Amino acid sequence: MNFIYINQNILDNLFYILVSILIYFTLFDHSKRLNQYRKALITTCMSFSIILSMKFPIYIDEYCVHDLRQIPFIIGTLYAGWPVGTALLVILLTSRFVMYGFNLLTVIVYIVIFIMTALFSAKFNTFNRKNKLNSSVLLILSLGIITSFISLVMSDSFQITEAYVFYFIILPPFVIFLAVYIIEILKDAILIRTQMVRLEKMEVVSQLAASISHEVRNPLTVVKGFVQLLKAPDLSQEVKEQYITHVVRELDRAESIINEYLAFAKPTMEKVDTISVNRELGYVIEMLKPLANMNLVHISEQLTPGITRGNIQHFKQCFLNLIKNGIEAMPNGGELSIVSYVKNFDIIIEISDSGVGMNKEQINRFGEPYYSSKEKGTGLGSMVAVKTIQAMNGTLNINSVSNKGTTITVTLPVYHEDDSKK
Repeated sequence: MNFIYINQNILDNLFYILVSILIYFTLFDHSKRLNQYRKALITTCMSFSIILSMKFPIYIDEYCVHDLRQIPFIIGTLYAGWPVGTALLVILLTSRFVMYGFNLLTVIVYIVIFIMTALFSAKFNTFNRKNKLNSSVLLILSLGIITSFISLVMSDSFQITEAYVFYFIILPPFVIFLAVYIIEILKDAILIRTQMVRLEKMEVVSQLAASISHEVRNPLTVVKGFVQLLKAPDLSQEVKEQYITHVVRELDRAESIINEYLAFAKPTMEKVDTISVNRELGYVIEMLKPLANMNLVHISEQLTPGITRGNIQHFKQCFLNLIKNGIEAMPNGGELSIVSYVKNFDIIIEISDSGVGMNKEQINRFGEPYYSSKEKGTGLGSMVAVKTIQAMNGTLNINSVSNKGTTITVTLPVYHEDDSKK
C-alpha cells in the first residue's frame, strides 16, 4: 500500500495554538468585563485549538495519526489550574470520541497528563519566565516518555517508530517552549503598560499637587489675616461673627479643593454608574484651575446638563488629561473653552484652545501609547482618554491648525432612565 505523508498539518496545529493564545490576550486586554471570567475565557480559547488540532491531525504513517492537542490542554491546566484542566479534559475526550470513537488508552493517557500537570500548576505559577520555560519543556518531555511507556504496556499494536519519536517526543517541547514564551511576553507587555498608565496618573497627581498648593495657600492666607484681626480687644460681637464667617467660608473652600484632589488621586473600582456630564466636568475644571492660573490660561465654560453611563473616575481622568493637554499647549497663556450640549441622542463636549496646534501626523497618532508631541510626554494620558471614550461607546475627533489652536470634540451617548428598563 502506497501511503502519502501529509505532515503540513504541523504548521496548521501550531497556527491554531498561537491564534488561540493571541485571541485570549486580545480579549483579556481590551474587555474589562471579560477579566472577571478569566478561567472561562482560557477554557474557550484552548478548546478552540484542541478541537481544530484533532480535526486536522498530523499523519505519521498509515497506522498512526497524531496531533498537538496536548499543548493547549497542558497550557490551560498549567496557567489556570485543575478547574480549567478538568473542563478541557472533558472537552478533549468528548471531541475525540465524537470524531474517532471511544478508546480506553486515550482516556488513561490524558488522565495521567491531567493529574501530573494539575499537581505541578501551583508551583509553575510561582516561577519566573526562565523557570517556566524550562519546567514546561521538562514536563511535556516527561509526559511524552511516560505516556509512551503506558501505551507500550497496554497495547500490543502500538509501536515506537522514528516518526513517532519526532512528532510525539521531540516536537512538543519546542512547541510548548514557543507558546509559553509568547504568553510570558504578552503578560509582561500588559503589566508594563498598566504600570506606565499608573505612573502617568501619578505624574498628573504630582503636578496637580503643586498647583493646588498655591490655590490652598490663598484661603489659608485669608484665614490667617482674619484670625489676627480677631485678636483686637475692641472688636464688637457683630464684627467678630463677620470675621468668623469669612474664616469658615475660606476653610470650606480649601477643604473643597483638597477633597477634589483626593477623589482623583485615590484608587477606583471598575464600576459603571450614571454620569452627570456637566457636574463632573465642573469638578475637573475646578481641579485644573490652579494649574491654568499658573500657566496664565483663562478657562471659560458653558455646560449643558446631560447624563451618560460609565466609570466616573475614568471619566474624570479622561477629561482631566484632555483639558490638561489643552492648558499645556499654551505655554505663553491663552484661552481654553469647554462647551457641552445635547444633540439628538448624543452629548457633545468640545475642548478648544488657542495653543500651538497639531500637525496631521500628531492628529493621526493621537492616543498611541508612548507617542507624544511633548518633550517629556509618554502619550499614555491620551491613550487612557481614547480608551475610556471607546469603552463608553463614544467617539473623539480632532480639528487643529498649527499655531492657531486645537478643538477636540467628544461624542457620548445620552443615557435615559428608560434605557435601564429595556
